[in-house]
Amino acid sequence: MIPDEQRGRIRRLFFAEHWKVGTIATELGVHHDTVELAIEPRRFVNRGLCSSATLLDAYLPAVAQTLEQYPRLRATRLFEMIRDRGYKGQRLRRPSSCAASPTRPS
Repeated sequence: MIPDEQRGRIRRLFFAEHWKVGTIATELGVHHDTVELAIEPRRFVNRGLCSSATLLDAYLPAVAQTLEQYPRLRATRLFEMIRDRGYKGQRLRRPSSCAASPTRPS
């Protein structure tokens, strides 16, 4: 646990003076984890942006099912298939939520 005075100094150096975490840690003789805890960056994460819906969400079950059935199917063909079903987004990249489905053999 660091004193409130030191926490205040760390926060001032980071937010007002724009020092980097490593620079602050070296200057004050503390570990970089201590500096990161004093800054509390998790307080400033916009939770609304983390889990926003995408255009692809409605098509993910179909994508996963198609990849289960045809694991060697090319992404371009998969894109054409969901575009024919009404997908209005850009080119498709394999979403992270489909990571559990079978991968292409090497």
